[in-house]
Amino acid sequence: MPILSGHARVAGIAGWPVTYSRSPRLHGFWLQRHGIDGAYIPLPIRDGEFAAAMRGLLAAGFAGVNVTIPHKLAAFDICDTVDETARRAGAVNTLVFRAGRIAGSNTDGYGFVANLHAHGVDPGAGPALLLGAGGSARAVAAALLDAGVPVTVANRTRSRAEALARDLPGLRVAEWDARAAALADHAMVVNTTPLGMVGHESLDLDLSLAPAALVVADNVYVPLETPLLASARGRGLRCVEGLGMLLHQAVPGFRAWFGVEPRVDAELRQFVVADLLTR
Repeated sequence: MPILSGHARVAGIAGWPVTYSRSPRLHGFWLQRHGIDGAYIPLPIRDGEFAAAMRGLLAAGFAGVNVTIPHKLAAFDICDTVDETARRAGAVNTLVFRAGRIAGSNTDGYGFVANLHAHGVDPGAGPALLLGAGGSARAVAAALLDAGVPVTVANRTRSRAEALARDLPGLRVAEWDARAAALADHAMVVNTTPLGMVGHESLDLDLSLAPAALVVADNVYVPLETPLLASARGRGLRCVEGLGMLLHQAVPGFRAWFGVEPRVDAELRQFVVADLLTR
């Protein structure tokens, strides 16, 4: 069991609830692997108490925090500076505390693209169709657009997709009911909705019109094999599961807080998967 010194660096994950988060396990693995004098802890913070809590952590000498639901917009508002990833995504998921100031970024887009590369997928291979228009879709769309990829979004509520397109010039909008037909014109489809997640209904997507080279990515990672991915594998399509996005998006924060570039590899993945399978 690691013993902390008075010089330990401390970070954590702020949300409500945070009991579901695998981030403490993920960062704890890296801390132990690298023998770092530090800790990463869950921080259950109620809605409305986020700003005061962050100022307290800043004063207490924390290195920073990850931010999850429902605080990603509130995190944007308390930052002294935000980088372009946060501006484009419209939300913050990583805070770095330094010299009495709070800097914010959004690593979801980075994590998504890094996960594509880890699966041998070139994000620039062709147009991408995003299903959903929430925070995950915004971060993924911004990252793909910045990489020069044509992106179309389809959402059950069209007005939300149109709002996203206004915020991200160059983003196109497709009808939700035409999502299956739209597959023929795209090299990749990405599920950014919670559909298919444990406790949610499955994503209804007919893959019969999908081109043979279509890449199917699902940002859901509970379960690891969503109904969408199972259907895609059954048709011989390339698949990208969502767990890798979780692992890769954690890299920039760990590097900023603990001063080490961590590695996403099979050992880390299995360590996190073991926890998923026991819940």
